[in-house]
Amino acid sequence: MKMTKFKKILPSLLLVVLIAAMALTSVGCDDNSKSFIEAPISDSATVLGQGEKVFDFTVTDFEGKTQAFEIHTDKETVGEALIELSLLEGDEGAYGLYVKSVNGITADYDKDGKYWAFYIDGEYASTGVELTPIEEGKAYAFKVE
Repeated sequence: MKMTKFKKILPSLLLVVLIAAMALTSVGCDDNSKSFIEAPISDSATVLGQGEKVFDFTVTDFEGKTQAFEIHTDKETVGEALIELSLLEGDEGAYGLYVKSVNGITADYDKDGKYWAFYIDGEYASTGVELTPIEEGKAYAFKVE
């Protein structure tokens, strides 16, 4: 008799465990995560500049829309190349260039609580854009966060 009671409860118990597992899995999946996977550069990327060095550059705006560029330059750093092409504007500060505008889109933390985050190959950059040397095969990006 006890075994039949257990068989009746088993489906309900499994359902509760499944729901709990789904809830625990979704806890770490928020949109504010620092991880960022760049959109691959396609044939629709805008080609800008002239020079021997070529790199992919992606801009993701407030709404999550992505604009892809293929940058050609003779500059040494990503920041120099983007400033030369008027894709990047900011203020010099004690910690380097504070980027306020990318591709004509302004993000000002003091006004809207948003800022431009710099990524290298989909990883949050540990160097400022003005100090980051251009490396063959690397993809660079700015995303509003």
